[in-house]
Order: sequence, then structure tokens, then C-alpha cells
Amino acid sequence: MSGFSVEGRIACVTGASGGLGRAVASALAERGAQVVGVARRREELDAWAAETDGETAVLAADLSDPKGAAALAAEIARPFGAPDILVNAAGINTRQTADEVTLDGWQITLDLNLAVPFFLAQAMVPAMKAKSWGRILNFASLQTTRAFPGGLAYGASKGGIGQLTRAMAEAWSKDGITANALGPGFFPTELTAPVFSDEERAARNAAQTCVGRNGTMADIVGPAVFFCSPASDYVTGQVLMVDGGFTAR
Repeated sequence: MSGFSVEGRIACVTGASGGLGRAVASALAERGAQVVGVARRREELDAWAAETDGETAVLAADLSDPKGAAALAAEIARPFGAPDILVNAAGINTRQTADEVTLDGWQITLDLNLAVPFFLAQAMVPAMKAKSWGRILNFASLQTTRAFPGGLAYGASKGGIGQLTRAMAEAWSKDGITANALGPGFFPTELTAPVFSDEERAARNAAQTCVGRNGTMADIVGPAVFFCSPASDYVTGQVLMVDGGFTAR
């Protein structure tokens, strides 16, 4: 099982203060990677680091401005060195309907969900190229391919993530850097709180999957570790839906 090891690797996980980002950051640290968790909320990051076994560091930073990506990458490299693994898990969903979308809401959604993942990766790629090994893991969504009410800007950004992932793979895989994405189904996170607060709606979503339930944090760990490890050396440019078969029906 050594092919699934991330021991000795340096990872950066954005959105590590909660939800799926936190679960992935913990999984990588507990499997031997040195992990820098990045998010806005310092208290939540400190709590994550305190409860996680392994070597961790935290960086409280505003991830909404792609102009700061290069400087942010330099700060991320301070604790352990330049990352081998970048997990872009930070995101926002304003849940504005098409008639309600504002320019400000559109801009922050596209910046945080799409622009920052690219420019942060771009800033980290030179160090990955120097090692001839790197992993970029983006977070797609059910809305990468499906349209949901109140998700126009979010869906546009996540549709973009699918193509961005393929374009990253085309650009950098020849240098030993793979780029893939996970497309989570319905998981209980802060972004999906409005969904899970409605028990009937949550049950309806679960019933639409092939397995008959919504996701748990444990469900995201295996696919994430696979994409971050040597086991996925020959897998790049892919979007793996981790949705219990929601999109298969």
C-alpha cells in the first residue's frame, strides 16, 4: 500500500478551517504529510491543528483576491518549504438566484472559487517542477455539470473548475505534476447548511443517490489521499464525482 503514502510530502490545503477542506487536511497530516492549513478564521485553524495528529502549521489569510496569490504562496512555504501538494478546497456560494446576482457577488465567487485556485497553483508550480513531482487537487461540485436553483455564479465557477483542471493537466503533467478534481455530492458542511437544516430536503437528496444516503467526511478522505499520492501517477485531468451515484441517475 506504499503507493498511497503521502509521508514526507508537504501539502497546502485551503479552506482547512472547516468542512471538506478540514477533513482532507487532517487526513494528509495523519498520514505523514506536513500540512499548512490556510483559511480566514484563525481560531478554527488553531482548533484544527490542535486536534490533528501530525506536523501542521496554520496561516490565516484572505483568499478572495487572486492578486495576492504569489505573496500567499511564499508565506505558505515558510513553515516546511514549498508544497508538493496543493488542495484548493476554499469556496463560497452566495446562493443568489439569476435575477438577484450582483456584480460584487459574482466577482467574489469567481475570484475565490476559480481565479485563486489557478494563480495559487501557478505560483507553486515552479517548485513542483524542480522536484519533478506535484499534485494539484481542486474541488468541483455537482454544479460542475448540473444547474441548481440559486447557484448561477457558483455553478459558473465550478463549471470552470472542471475545465481548469483539464487545462492544468495539459500544461503541467509533462513535468510530473498531476491535476485532478473531486466533485462532492451532498456533504454536511457550512456551505450546505441551508440544505441540511431542511430534513425533508436532505432526505430527498439522499434518496436520489444510488447508495441511498448523503456523504460523511470519511467518504472524501480515500479519494483525496489517492489523488495526492503516487498511486495516481497516471491519472490527471479528471473530475471524480464523490456523490454516492447522484449524477449516475
